[in-house]
Amino acid sequence: MKTSNRIAALACVPLALGMAMAQAQGSRHYGPEDEGRRFSDGSRVVCEKVEVQRSSRDPNRVAGTAAGAVIGGLVGNQIGDGKGRKLATVGGAVAGGAIGRKVQGDRQEARGDRVIETRCERVWR
Repeated sequence: MKTSNRIAALACVPLALGMAMAQAQGSRHYGPEDEGRRFSDGSRVVCEKVEVQRSSRDPNRVAGTAAGAVIGGLVGNQIGDGKGRKLATVGGAVAGGAIGRKVQGDRQEARGDRVIETRCERVWR
């Protein structure tokens, strides 16, 4: 084996040991069945219920923004003449986009796109 290969192999040992220790310490996932479990180092598992947003199909509200912008632009285009019409079209599109985003967000919340989950973690106290 060449000297450079030996050096490279020896250099990887501390990295591999560090990764193995990190996995052993922090990657354990605890569930509700572990609640109250105590460890020899004085730590224990604590669980709490948290409200989280369920993944929706359109979390960024792109559809509501786009639809509102198109409708607002069409309404704005009906107002004014010449340069005033261009300004009204742009203003209508911007206002319509903002309104469409707000409406879609309100509808997503009204439908209850939130769920309660139990999350458990190990705490040291």
